[in-house]
Amino acid sequence: MIDTSLTKFPDTATSSKPKIVDANYDNSKMSNSDFLKVLLADLQWQDPLNAKDISDFLNNTVKLREIESLDSIQKLADSISKLANGILSAAPLIGKKVKYEGNQTYIQNGKGKVEFKLNSQASIVKVSIVDQNGNVVDEKVFKDLNPNTTYPYEIDNPKLSDGYYKVVITAKDSQGNDVSSTVYSYGIVNSVYKDTGGSINAKIANTSVSLDKILEISM
Repeated sequence: MIDTSLTKFPDTATSSKPKIVDANYDNSKMSNSDFLKVLLADLQWQDPLNAKDISDFLNNTVKLREIESLDSIQKLADSISKLANGILSAAPLIGKKVKYEGNQTYIQNGKGKVEFKLNSQASIVKVSIVDQNGNVVDEKVFKDLNPNTTYPYEIDNPKLSDGYYKVVITAKDSQGNDVSSTVYSYGIVNSVYKDTGGSINAKIANTSVSLDKILEISM
């Protein structure tokens, strides 16, 4: 038989349990942390030799596990919902022709278009259209171009097969120094997907393009 003569339990007649939450607290919205506080307070004030108290304690523990499971399920559902919403919002891009920041442009029936913008003044700029074998199939030279201005380049060459071609910009200033540039190409969105970082991207000519790089959509 266990000797409880030296065991001190809180005197419920003279003591009151601490208030963990407000009296009007909505238990249905109780968080894990609040529930755990209540559970620990209940454990502190219970009589460990009282079967009813221990039974209640075990029941509360099971409830805590249930809340944790439901919370995990909710987080998973929220994650799936965000993924689905992101992909669904980008899905209408599939099959559409877009203008995007990149150097792979689509040519059909010998016709295509690219645009470019220089970061600083250039005295000479050469735009080269290169096929998959590395051959220059179309080229044009511009002179004395200003920075931060978008320049178009129309491609019209009936000999070119339908498909994607690489755009190469070679720019020099008056001192012969290289001038950097940004290329805007046209392509067709094949698919949309979510990358490992959580961003939604479009696939164009086997190239991944973030949605913020797509500047124009056409039929």
